[in-house]
Order: sequence, then structure tokens, then C-alpha cells
Amino acid sequence: MHGALHITNGDSVELRETGLGGEVLTWRDMLHEGPVPAGLTLDELRPVRARFLADLSGTAELEVLADLERRDRTLARFAEFEEVVLWFEHDLYDQLQLIQIVDWLARQERGGVNLSLICTGTYLGMSRPAELRALYPTRRAVAVEQFALASRAWEAFSSADPKALVELIREDTSALPYLHGALLRHLEQFPSVRNGLSRTERQILEIVEGGASRAGDLFRADQACEERVFMGDLAFFSHVRRLAAGRRPLLEITGALSAVGTSALAITPAGTAVLHGAADAVNLNGIDRWLGGVRLHGGKVWRWNGENQTLVPPL
Repeated sequence: MHGALHITNGDSVELRETGLGGEVLTWRDMLHEGPVPAGLTLDELRPVRARFLADLSGTAELEVLADLERRDRTLARFAEFEEVVLWFEHDLYDQLQLIQIVDWLARQERGGVNLSLICTGTYLGMSRPAELRALYPTRRAVAVEQFALASRAWEAFSSADPKALVELIREDTSALPYLHGALLRHLEQFPSVRNGLSRTERQILEIVEGGASRAGDLFRADQACEERVFMGDLAFFSHVRRLAAGRRPLLEITGALSAVGTSALAITPAGTAVLHGAADAVNLNGIDRWLGGVRLHGGKVWRWNGENQTLVPPL
């Protein structure tokens, strides 16, 4: 058997420079965006995710698919290693990856492979190799209750009926201590009962109305609004572009949109009306996007009531 297989959230985590040895697998997928339908194996889900990620990034679909296939082949070799170490953070991006991987491992014959978890409230991509090395002794074996909770959470996240997610955040999820906050943040991405905006969309309009006119400033200000930063610039600017599209755009963009670009942003009269509850974004422009296993499409969709932290079904 080989040494350790280290699985983490992305290439910015410098595990290869720590001197810990072993093989490093980066789990490149922003599961908080795009379709994640229920009941699919990794092989079945791979082309679904590749198509979405390729459309979002402008990368060739076959290239994205090949990268995901290499990732999944490496995970399938987990039994060749003495230990599999999961390195994940506290934010939504990481917690969704964590429950996906633990759920998959829960369904495998693990034999004598030790499976351990490092789950931290610090951002691994900002940690120096020495800091990562200091985290290594804190790893703990994945417990039975963690397998069970991860599988239940992944099933709820990928379900077409999101009520199970609301039920889950009302229960004890301390076996995975950062899961509650992550799933709550996911639920806040559903259209609000007040104005049809997700939390990210509301934050964008508030920041622009407050005077931010440059894309880079907007991105940084939005990150400052988050308790746990989870969204990169690629996903973030897809939200900005969506606000500037439709029959009644809520934003106006001048110039090329990127975190380092010189594009100018302004809120439109429709955007102001929606932001202050005088109009509804879904009613104005419709909606067609996925949150996990839920497709939000048409005018009657699941909506988030932030005051009592519950979802209101389509009416």
C-alpha cells in the first residue's frame, strides 16, 4: 500500500510543499452552483457537472470532463493507500465537497484504509506549508455519525425537494460542526419571499447602490459581507451578469466584467425597486438556475423566508 492520499479543495492549498508526502487530490467543483441531481453516481454526475462548469468558465467541455475523470479515477484508487486524509474548511464550497466525498466513501468497502478528517475554521489556501503541517496531527478518524450525517446531508442537498435541508439545519449537526452554517448559507441563495433576490444578489445590489461602481471593488465588498467566504470570482460574476440580463435588468454594466477590469456598474430603476421590495426579481425577469438538486424555473419557485429560516413552496 502507498502512504497517504490527501484530498482538499483546490490547487491553492500547498500540501505538496509541506513535506508530508503522499499524493494530493484537489476536488475542483463549485457544487453550490449548477445542477447536482439526486441519485447519480460519480460517473453519472460527471458529464452533468462538466457541461455546467464548461459553460460557466468558457473552457472546452471535453477538457473539463477529462479533468473530472482524472479526479474520480484517483478517488477510486483510495484503497491503495494506508490513509486518506480529508482537508476541508468551514465554508459552503468546502462543506459541500466534504459531504459528497464522505457520502461516496460511506458506500465503499474500505477494508483497512484509515480515513481521517481535518476540518478547520481557517482558509487552507491562505495557510503556509508550515501551518498546514501543524494541522496534520489534529486529524481525527471519520466517525460513524459523521458518515451518516454526510450521507443524509448529501441526499438532502441533491434532492429536488429541499424541505429536508430545512429539517436538517433544525437538528443537531455537531458531528460536522461547520455543516449547519454552510447549509444555511446555501438556503439563503434561494429567492427571497420579499423581493425574489438571493442573498448574493441582494448584497450585489446593495453594494452598487451604496456607491461601488468597479467590478473589483464590488467583488471585495461582497466577500466582506460573508461570514465564511465561499465564492470565487468566476461564480460571483455570473451572478452579476444575470442581474444585468433579462427583460428588466437590475444592473447596468459598461465595459468588460472581471475582478481586475475597468467595467462600470450602476443599479437600474428596476434594480432599486426590487432591492427595496417594491418589485419582485422573479416576477420581472423569471428564473432558470439550479441550487443542488432543485431547479428554479418559471415564476412559481421555492422561496426563502429569512425571518423564520424556512422555505416556502411554489404556490
